[in-house]
Amino acid sequence: MTSLGLDVDPAVDASVSATLAAVEDALRSNVASADPLVAEAARHLMDAGGKRFRPLVVALGAQFGDPARPEIVPAALVVELTHLATLYHDDVMDEAAVRRGAPSANARWGNSVAILVGDYLFARAADIAATLGPEAVRLQAQTFSRLVHGQIAETAGPRGSDPIAHYLHVIAEKTASLIATSARFGGLFSGAKPEHVEALAGYGETIGVAFQLSDDLLDIASESVQSGKTPGTDLREGVPTLPVLYALAGDDTDASAVRLRELLASGPLVDDALHAEALGLLRESAAMKRARETVRGYAEEARARLAPLPDGSPRRAMEALCDSIADRTS
Repeated sequence: MTSLGLDVDPAVDASVSATLAAVEDALRSNVASADPLVAEAARHLMDAGGKRFRPLVVALGAQFGDPARPEIVPAALVVELTHLATLYHDDVMDEAAVRRGAPSANARWGNSVAILVGDYLFARAADIAATLGPEAVRLQAQTFSRLVHGQIAETAGPRGSDPIAHYLHVIAEKTASLIATSARFGGLFSGAKPEHVEALAGYGETIGVAFQLSDDLLDIASESVQSGKTPGTDLREGVPTLPVLYALAGDDTDASAVRLRELLASGPLVDDALHAEALGLLRESAAMKRARETVRGYAEEARARLAPLPDGSPRRAMEALCDSIADRTS
């Protein structure tokens, strides 16, 4: 196991780790602002940490060209700054009090500052994209459009459509779109072949869905704060993630499944005893097992998307990422 936490070739590990270290340094200088309040608020979430999953995908994608090209770190900055910007906006919309174990920006500075800091980070991402050329600007704008459409779809709700299909659509737009662009950027700016860039984008889109679903499952399955928040937060807030939707759509007649459906149908589970009961039932449910199988299915589909890429250490590293995501909730 390497420093990335993946079973990958040491040379790939060293290259990717060097890129991620450079991205971390560059993030700090790129959230600087002449206004001290903006600078402090913009650093807030970045200092709280995070997985840096999107820069990781950029760095892995770059292994199919020249990963040392100077465009790789700016490309990773574009996607990570875009991601951070969405978190500020999401927290305002969700009225979140905590993000990554720290008070959210909106809880600390108010909604107006949080929204404007998110806008500032989007602007910084666009500025960096412009240094990479028109294609980077176009791709970031298209991705931003998908992010917004995903947020609107989540806010509006299923509106008569199948809740499970709607939920997966929201994840594709809100999360997978940016991870697909991350993989595409890695291939594009490393000089990989066009057909390899397309394969990487397909991989990113699919692994992005698996990544978000596995995060949602961790919120239920983890006993600790492995998911970055208190276990069962989504359940307490009435956020319908995939295991909950599967449970509500189920027609099992055994007592535990019936009781679970009753609890979940009642809305946000703010009562501690009812919350604990629902969490326990959900962890042992057929719905949770089905959700795990869905994550593994997306991870295997992502692996299949790698077929056009040459066999070797970079491809095996991306396959290892599929395994890691599938296994983290099993």
